[in-house]
Amino acid sequence: MQRYQVKDRRRMKFKIKDGKRLVYALVVAFAFLAFTFNFSWAAAAAAKHYTELQLAPLPEIKVPKYERFVLQNGLVVYLMEDHELPLVNGTAIIRTGSRWEPLEKVGLADLVGTVLRTGGTNKHSPDELNQMLEQRAAAVETSISEAAGNASFQALSEDVETVFGLFAEVLREPAFAQEKLDLAKTQERGSIARRNDSPDEIAGREFRKLIYGKDSPYARTTEYTTLDQVSREDLLKFYQQYFHPNNIILGIVGDFDPKKMRSLIQAKFGNWQPNPKIAKSPLPEVSPANTGGVFFVNQPQLTQSNILIGHLGGRFDNPDYAALDVLNGVLNGFGGRLFNEVRSRQGLAYSVYGVWSPRYDYPGIFIAGGQTRSDATVQFVKALQAEIKRIQNQKVTARELTFAKESTLNSFVFNFQDPSQTLTRLMRYEYFGYPADFLFRYQKAVAATTAADVQRVAKQYLKPEKLVTLVVGNQTTIQPPLTQLATQITPIDVTIPTPQPQAKN
Repeated sequence: MQRYQVKDRRRMKFKIKDGKRLVYALVVAFAFLAFTFNFSWAAAAAAKHYTELQLAPLPEIKVPKYERFVLQNGLVVYLMEDHELPLVNGTAIIRTGSRWEPLEKVGLADLVGTVLRTGGTNKHSPDELNQMLEQRAAAVETSISEAAGNASFQALSEDVETVFGLFAEVLREPAFAQEKLDLAKTQERGSIARRNDSPDEIAGREFRKLIYGKDSPYARTTEYTTLDQVSREDLLKFYQQYFHPNNIILGIVGDFDPKKMRSLIQAKFGNWQPNPKIAKSPLPEVSPANTGGVFFVNQPQLTQSNILIGHLGGRFDNPDYAALDVLNGVLNGFGGRLFNEVRSRQGLAYSVYGVWSPRYDYPGIFIAGGQTRSDATVQFVKALQAEIKRIQNQKVTARELTFAKESTLNSFVFNFQDPSQTLTRLMRYEYFGYPADFLFRYQKAVAATTAADVQRVAKQYLKPEKLVTLVVGNQTTIQPPLTQLATQITPIDVTIPTPQPQAKN
C-alpha cells in the first residue's frame, strides 16, 4: 500500500509542476502573440528588406561556476549547482570502449554496457532495482560506445541519496545476471536480422567499412558468430579491466548542497580501491582502406539511390578545424553551395550535404551525399564531385563567408542550453585531453577565419582524386549506368550470415 502512496505522491508533484508549466506557457504564448502583432504592424510600416535589418550582437557566453576535485583513489569529480528545478543529474565517463574488444567477440562491450544496468547488483536483483527506481520516478542508465563507457542517473533532489547509492552499486557491484545477458543477446540477434531493412543504415555501415576497413574497430559489426562467442565470464573480465575509480570521471549537476554532495560521493566511492597498474590502452591504428573506387549495393526494391562519397578525415584538435567548419557552412544549409546548385538549380535531391566530420582522438571522415531518384544517380554523383572541386578553385565570396561564419557563431549558443550540457562537455574535454576552454578557442578561430583560409583548407584537406563512392540502389533502374563514373564497379554483398543453432546450457 505504501508503495502506491509513494507513486501517487510523485505523480501529484509532477501534476502540480505540469500545471505551473501550463500557466507559464500560456502567459508566454499571449505575450508572444502581443509581441508578434506589434512587431508585424511595425514591420509593415517600416517595410525594410531583411538585408537592412540591424541585429544586436550576440551576448557573451560564460561557463557556469563549477568545482573540480579528485578523490584519493583517483576518481575525478565535477560539481555544478543548478537550482532551477528540484532535480539532480549525474554522469560517469569510463575510459573504455568497443574499440578495445577482441575481433572475434565484437559486441562484447555493448553487452557489458547493457547488462551492467539490466543485470542488477550484488545487493539488488534486476527487478528490485527497477522497482526502487520506478517508485522514485528516477533512472539509472549505462552504455558503452566505441570510445567510452557511460553511466548516468536522474533523481528528484529529495531522493538523490537513495538513487545515488543505487548508481554507485551499479558501477561498483554489478551482478551481470545470466538471464539478462541471454535476453540482451536475443535482442541483439534481432537487430542483426533487421539491419538491412533501412537503405540509410546499409549505406552508413558499408561506407565506414570502405573508409576504415571491415575489421577496423571503427567499422566492424556484430555478427551472430561473434555474439555466440561472448560469455558471462567475458563480461566480468571486460568490466574488471576498465571499471576502477582512477579510470572514471564523475560529473553531477542540479539542485544539491555542495558540502552534502561531497560527503555523499566520499561515502559511496571513497573506499573503492584503485588499480595502480591500470594503463591507458593504446588507440587502434587508422589508415584508409580505400583511396578511391565506386562500390555498389544492389537493392532491387528501391526506387531511389542512397549515395555517399568521401575519404578519411581528421580530428578536432587540428589547428584548421575552425576553418574547416566554416567550409562546412559554405557548402551546407539553405543558401549553401550544395543546396543552391544540386537541390535548387539542378533539382537532383531534396536533401544534400557535404561535411568535414572530425573525431576527438582518431580521424573522422569527410562525407558528402544524399538521396536521389534512380535515373539521376550518376548526375547526382557528378554534381557532388563538381562542387567539391569548385570550392577548391572558386574563391568564397564575401557574402558566402559572412553567411557561413554567422551561422556557425549564432549556433554557438546552443552549446550552453543547460548546465548539464556544459558540464558534460567539460568532462569530455578532460577525457580526451582537450583544454577546458577549447570551445571558446574554436569560437575565436571561427571569427578570425578568412575567405583565403577556407580555400586553403579546401585545397589541403579535400581530396577529389581519392573519393570513395558508394551507391545503394536498384541496379536495373539506374540509367545511365554507374560505369559512366568508373570502368570498374565493385559490388558489395550485404547478405546476413545464417545464425548457427544455439548450444543448450
